[in-house]
Amino acid sequence: MKWTKRLKKCMIFVLSLVLVLGVAAGCASTNQATGTGSASAGGKGTVKIGYVNWAECIAVTNLWKVILEDQGYQVELSQLDTAPLFVGLSKGNIDVFMDSWLPITHKVYWEEYQNSLEDYGVWYEGSAKLGIVVPKYVTIDSITQLKDQKDKFNGKIIGIDPGAGIMKSATKANESYNLGFELVQSSESAMLATLETAYNKNEWIAITGWSPHWIFAKYDLKYLEDPQKAFGEAEQLHTLANKNFSEKQPKVAAMLKKFKMTDAQVGTLEGLINDGMEPEAAAKQWMQDNKDIVNSWIS
Repeated sequence: MKWTKRLKKCMIFVLSLVLVLGVAAGCASTNQATGTGSASAGGKGTVKIGYVNWAECIAVTNLWKVILEDQGYQVELSQLDTAPLFVGLSKGNIDVFMDSWLPITHKVYWEEYQNSLEDYGVWYEGSAKLGIVVPKYVTIDSITQLKDQKDKFNGKIIGIDPGAGIMKSATKANESYNLGFELVQSSESAMLATLETAYNKNEWIAITGWSPHWIFAKYDLKYLEDPQKAFGEAEQLHTLANKNFSEKQPKVAAMLKKFKMTDAQVGTLEGLINDGMEPEAAAKQWMQDNKDIVNSWIS
């Protein structure tokens, strides 16, 4: 009798399990057929944007986050060092990178991964530049003069994250000019904090700097001449994407290919952040203040 009751319970459990699995399978089939599964759960889909901790990169990345979210997309941001960012971009773990410096700074990464990437073109309508930057009150004008003033700089050039292309160029400059300086590895924020402290005390300081950047509006700075071209010529800022992204999100790709900003436009966006606004809030404010410009990208 007990065995019969147990058999009935087992049969009821099995039938219930079959029914549940059948319903689940039916739902899965329906989702695949109607396109309402996980791929479309975020409305128009998810765009994964990678960025490095550089002022202009943070600014334009957050700008595109709020633009795309306003258009109904979900956006995931990932902050990475340059090397892992390019690896992720090439594998499709990241869809887009807004701030590739070419043809020099990111040359090694472009040459290694270009077969997995698509270049959407130049977005910054100006000459991007990098080099050794000092306050204008510093009385030298060339990298060749650094060595003779080593003590005034405490024998240091303040840099950013070690994987950045500008750090490779700074290492090259340190060697080719035979400076014998210590190239300090830090982050952009740490470098800028060190600059501000030294600047307020009228002390000599040398940093790895680049344009576009809001620091040239806030402080009186200058690039040291680079006769050996250790930092190369002026560059351009490109938007790069995984090679499959245009097929997955053609509308987003089309918008990004229209993206252009002048030096003044980048400066006003960075300025909002530098004045204390969170990057996303600053991006929303800039988008509200520049509707015609944004509409020219998304139309």
